Amino acid sequence: MADGATPGGGSCDPARPDVVLETDRLWLRPWRVAEAVVQWELWTERDPRVPPHRRIDATGHPTVAELEDLIRANQTSSIGLLAVERRADREVLGYCGLVDSGRGAEDEPELAFEMLRRFWRQGYATEASLAVLDWARSSGYERVWATVWEWNTPSRRVLAKLGFTETGRKELDVVHGTTLFTTRRL
Repeated sequence: MADGATPGGGSCDPARPDVVLETDRLWLRPWRVAEAVVQWELWTERDPRVPPHRRIDATGHPTVAELEDLIRANQTSSIGLLAVERRADREVLGYCGLVDSGRGAEDEPELAFEMLRRFWRQGYATEASLAVLDWARSSGYERVWATVWEWNTPSRRVLAKLGFTETGRKELDVVHGTTLFTTRRL
């Protein structure tokens, strides 16, 4: 997150002080340690073309305990990568948020999202991302960008629905695939 910004927008349920953003169907909020198992499941589901450092390795790392430690270490982060929780049953579906990966322009965060496969094609990634983009706009950001692997058709569709356009910038990787850079004015 640029300049240590903190959440300043979004609707919050007063009975749940940890909620950061709210939509009709979702809460986007900081991760809880007990939800490391959801992060672990995300890691196990990733496409084999995803670089190895973002998948569970042959020795089983990261473990659930290691992911719990990461959640503990990041509990004070601002919008970061928030847990996406379905309001109807409080199930965590994945994550969405803004990150500063160092690959984009200064003061232009990157949108990131990932949902468990069983929740694909239900509009959750789009809905969560729209809430994050609304927050970004209300926080004074003028532009957000996102990267996506050329082969990742579902995420490319979400970005297109959100109004992101390809910039023409690409990072070629013969092993993992080409990364496309997209952007959206707020």
